[in-house]
Amino acid sequence: MNIDNFAYIVETKKSLDDAVISVLKAVEQKGWALFQIYDIKERLAVKGFTQKPLKIIEICSGKYANQFLNKNRLISLCMPCKINVLEEDGKVKIIGMNPKIMSKFFPEINEQEAKEVEKDIKEIINNAK
Repeated sequence: MNIDNFAYIVETKKSLDDAVISVLKAVEQKGWALFQIYDIKERLAVKGFTQKPLKIIEICSGKYANQFLNKNRLISLCMPCKINVLEEDGKVKIIGMNPKIMSKFFPEINEQEAKEVEKDIKEIINNAK
């Protein structure tokens, strides 16, 4: 599988923390809900592991969540949506899964429905860039 089919990746010139703040603002502007932010570097450091900066931001659109769960509750395995902000090779990247991939695993979700969610995710990422 080509990574471009699975993930939408953009680089930003912002610092990691500024990129996270921009993602949060873009999520709010889009009307989506913020669930949780995980600082993976920090959580693994507690266990004695060294990791590069990585924050996972969980977000959700009630409209899409309800629509998809009504079709197949196992779709909850792909929920909530995540946007990752990470540092790699000195560059900060904002990354989201391409939701249209869900239609490959759950035939109840047609590709057009998944593309609607993908459009929102990409707008959030692009607006945060």
